[in-house]
Amino acid sequence: MFDDITPPLLTFLARIEVDIATPVDLGMVAGTPRRIVPIQGGTVTGPDLTGKVLAGGADFQILPRGRPQDLEARYAIETDDGARIYVENRGMRSGSPADLARLSDGEHVESSLIYFRSSPRLHAPEGRWDWINSRIFVAKGERMPDLVRLDLFVVG
Repeated sequence: MFDDITPPLLTFLARIEVDIATPVDLGMVAGTPRRIVPIQGGTVTGPDLTGKVLAGGADFQILPRGRPQDLEARYAIETDDGARIYVENRGMRSGSPADLARLSDGEHVESSLIYFRSSPRLHAPEGRWDWINSRIFVAKGERMPDLVRLDLFVVG
């Protein structure tokens, strides 16, 4: 009955390393701890996509203690050929309550202890990068004290 089911292929597109500033702690908002993490810049390196992360974006986080954390980052990438790509990245992190608390407090936590996945949506201008507008992406993330690393894949 399900013999013909095959998973979609994932093709590596790029590693995005996002440099982050000190988080802005909003405290309890609507009953949940929230913060905003400003984006200062970063790099994009891959076999077909290279460039830089532009300063000015942010990651808006909902951080309930002991439960999965909701993340929503919005920022821009400038490719090496000058195109600007807008990124909307929704994701989640989960792990043990102690590891999530350490991560939220800015400590390094081994990536194998934290599940961090996201589904970025990329918006590109017409031309060379227009194909990005008609693809779905997934990312595997890692949070370090001063940066976020995302390995970005195209879903085939």
